[in-house]
Amino acid sequence: MGTTSMRGRFAEVITDLLDSRPDVAVVLADIGVNQFSETGAIAHHPDRVVNVGIREQLMIGVAGGLALAGMRPFVHSYTPFLVQRPFEQIKLDLGHQGVGAVLVSIGGSYDAASEGRTHQAPGDVALIDTLPGWEIHVPGHPDEVELLLRHAASHDRSVYVRLADNTNAEPMPIVPGRFHTLRNGDSATIVAVGPTLDRVVEASRGLDVTVLYAATVRPFDRAAVAAAWSANFVVVEPYLEGTSAHEVAAAMGDRPHRLLSIGVPKAEHRHYGRPADHQAAHGLDAAGLRRRIVAFIGESRACSRHSSVL
Repeated sequence: MGTTSMRGRFAEVITDLLDSRPDVAVVLADIGVNQFSETGAIAHHPDRVVNVGIREQLMIGVAGGLALAGMRPFVHSYTPFLVQRPFEQIKLDLGHQGVGAVLVSIGGSYDAASEGRTHQAPGDVALIDTLPGWEIHVPGHPDEVELLLRHAASHDRSVYVRLADNTNAEPMPIVPGRFHTLRNGDSATIVAVGPTLDRVVEASRGLDVTVLYAATVRPFDRAAVAAAWSANFVVVEPYLEGTSAHEVAAAMGDRPHRLLSIGVPKAEHRHYGRPADHQAAHGLDAAGLRRRIVAFIGESRACSRHSSVL
């Protein structure tokens, strides 16, 4: 498998699972049907690739029924149609029933910027985080998508996998549920979530900072955060700003620290344009990240004896 987009890799991996696992099913609400037609999954497994039409609440209800029958359902749509519109069904048909499914979104915060606000959902991770027991993965590369999907298929818990159009240039050697340390520094610790990593690396070039990479944000790797304690802590997330602030506070305990949460602000950016335009407008491009990080740490502390590190 070698598709270079996250969504393409998702279709390949799930098609392979459908071929090898009789308990795997896919539930769609029109969106994504073409992907599974192209892989042949719909023709080969018409009883396990279910398209309910434009009925997102029913999509989750069907997934809950399949899970109650012992199946492992994967559910896919654009983020607002997968998480926000059928949230009550997620809460009841999965959570209250005590069964698991794998929700796989595309579109994220503003990947579908040209489609307008109906296709934007920066609050998705924060919303899922209100429910107990969910694993939440935010991969930054198609290879990480494959690893995390296969991990999700290996158990029966509820999982949310957040795909993105924007990817990092290279995959990281991730372990589900663990943060990966790229480098160590003294002035601050930065957690870069999923597809923000390349921009964080560029933004922090020459700065005396620790950089942690997170492709799994729930469970939050509190042990890694505690081990990388710094008086200055930064979390860069590709969704609603502050979503993981409470997790950082829990990890730090009573140790003093300052936290800078960088993400998509609550205020709606009421302009059409490319995802890169929204990224720059929110200060989530490399230049915007560097300005905010340096201002937070302090110019004199940002660069020190370790200023030659990447």
